[in-house]
Amino acid sequence: MSRSDTDPLWELPSPSPEEPARRAPASRRRTAKGRRQPAESDPIARVAVDVALAHLDRTFDYRVAREQDADAVPGCRVRVRFAGQLVDGYLLERGATTDHTGRLAYLERVVSPERVLPPGSLRLCRAVARRYGGTLVDVLRLAIPPRHARAEAQPPRTPAAAPAEPSGAGWSRYPRGPAFADAVRAGRAAHAVWQALPGEDWPRRLAELATTVAARGRGAVLVVPDHRDVTRLHEACAELAGGDAVVALSADLGPAERYRRWLAVSRGAVRIVVGTRAAMFAPVADPALYVVWDDGDDLHIDPHAPYPQVRDVLMLRAHLDSASLLVAGHSRTAEAQLLVDTGWAHPVTAGRDDLRARAPRVTPTGEDFDVARDEAARAARLPAVAFEAARASLRAGAPVLVQVPRRGYVPGLACARCRTPARCRRCAGPLLLPGGGEAGVPRCRWCGVADAAYRCPACAASRLRAVVVGAARTAEELGRAFPGTTVRTSGGGDVLSGVPAAPALVVATPGAEPVAEDGYGAALLLDGWALLGRQDLRAAEETLRRWMAAATLVRPARDGGRVVVGAEAGIPAVQALVRWDPEWHAARELAERGELGFPPHVRMASAEGTPDAVAALLDEIVLPDSAEILGPVPLGAMDEQGRAERERALLRVPRADGRALADAVRAVRATRDARKAADPVRLQLDPPALV
Repeated sequence: MSRSDTDPLWELPSPSPEEPARRAPASRRRTAKGRRQPAESDPIARVAVDVALAHLDRTFDYRVAREQDADAVPGCRVRVRFAGQLVDGYLLERGATTDHTGRLAYLERVVSPERVLPPGSLRLCRAVARRYGGTLVDVLRLAIPPRHARAEAQPPRTPAAAPAEPSGAGWSRYPRGPAFADAVRAGRAAHAVWQALPGEDWPRRLAELATTVAARGRGAVLVVPDHRDVTRLHEACAELAGGDAVVALSADLGPAERYRRWLAVSRGAVRIVVGTRAAMFAPVADPALYVVWDDGDDLHIDPHAPYPQVRDVLMLRAHLDSASLLVAGHSRTAEAQLLVDTGWAHPVTAGRDDLRARAPRVTPTGEDFDVARDEAARAARLPAVAFEAARASLRAGAPVLVQVPRRGYVPGLACARCRTPARCRRCAGPLLLPGGGEAGVPRCRWCGVADAAYRCPACAASRLRAVVVGAARTAEELGRAFPGTTVRTSGGGDVLSGVPAAPALVVATPGAEPVAEDGYGAALLLDGWALLGRQDLRAAEETLRRWMAAATLVRPARDGGRVVVGAEAGIPAVQALVRWDPEWHAARELAERGELGFPPHVRMASAEGTPDAVAALLDEIVLPDSAEILGPVPLGAMDEQGRAERERALLRVPRADGRALADAVRAVRATRDARKAADPVRLQLDPPALV
């Protein structure tokens, strides 16, 4: 990068023979003693500056001063002067020459000689940036935690001793399990999709693989959705490999502790890393195994640009490092099924006999409006079969899990006869009951106007009902239906990690189900239609995933375990749950998406912004010939002229042209940043929400 106006190598011109030498101004005067000298070897530093502009996504050359030579190592943090300002950057490499023809500025400062960006991490970050059409700096912000000087100055952690290799006998329940474990043990690159048995001690199984890797002096990265899973998996790994051999990385750590643990991984003192999505970039030394648990959870998608997904990032790492990858869970996504169908990964599943022996008995009860005719449902919104299942579990001394799609009291209202959503006649906003109770006048959530004389526009009925009764209201109803029984709730900011093996009703939202000692005696999955009816491409897949996550906490059918699901028996997701066959459902989903041209058979990019900005972007972007533009369509509210304030367009290409689409997205971002486009457009590849 040229810095001729501030170059410290400015020298006084030699006087010509015809005129006397002129003294330079005092402000620019340099003495030979104070002049900085370049390093004797490889004096050129190639730096990635921390500037969030796509057209500056490249390296810039700077000089390395002689006194900086020892500290300016590839991968360290530096400070440089860029466009007149001091900015952060990463020194990527050093060289002897430069292609720049002007004068080069020196590095202002080497922040620390710590190698926070090793070659493997740099290679991965570049691959992730290219896959998602982002910039290298965007990915580096996700991959490298902020520096904490005090933590960095502490003595390095003593490397953990190699643990003893576990037996791994638990994998014998799966026909291909021992073969995968043997491949991991031998250091061969193996890719598998594991469907865990109901009630499986999955943290123990994953800890066995990670400890096997660590016993041979290699590294493992295991990524799970939330902190409760991190706690369970960390405890399992610490039990097998020792507490010093594993670290947990999650967002709830303070900056000092997070950086301290990250440094222990980066310096090679720890071989096993367990964590949430940020751990997907953990710079573990000599990696041999990558694991993602429950890859369909939306917590695995980073909300920051370029919005990488854990499963895809670990796939890139496994390819770049020639390491093993395990995509694991109780259910299966269409993306994981595609890996199996293409032969890139092999399925690791149990036989049907083992499944039947360990799975609970599943009973569908039909839609909620049919249940309302049942006398037993009047007290607690439960059909007779669910009421009896809960009562039998409580009599046996086991807790009962009640899964409710939403937390709160009464999230929404609809017509009691035809289920048409109740909307405000003034602004079309959703109607709610004040305070969440049964009494009171419905009031609009948007404008606050009350509607005491509501009539359904579809059938003219005047009675309203809850669209989805929240967890708090369900707990209140169950408390009246089962007097004397303890009722506990889990969800929102109060998530329980576990419950004792005692009679109790546990009302939880999806993803917040606590683990019960010895398993639940029954699980009641309420309001299934509310999950299945969401306007989302992945609604059925997500519903089955949530149901199976709850059902796997229930005891086997031979021990009296029951699961009652509030949905029609003919729905494919319900059939997959009854037969405990997520593989069949994933294959069906994948085939249907192929017919409709939806991911993962294609790659898509979304562009969201003002109508003018989206239109300008569509005119500028250079797409491959196979690309198809869907939209734009309006998003959200309309202005006074009836125009949408924001619009979204979808760009679709066959999977083979996915890299070309990512390159096109990156190029149009660079063009817009270079000309300083006034209206921003949010560009995202592989967006999770498409409908």
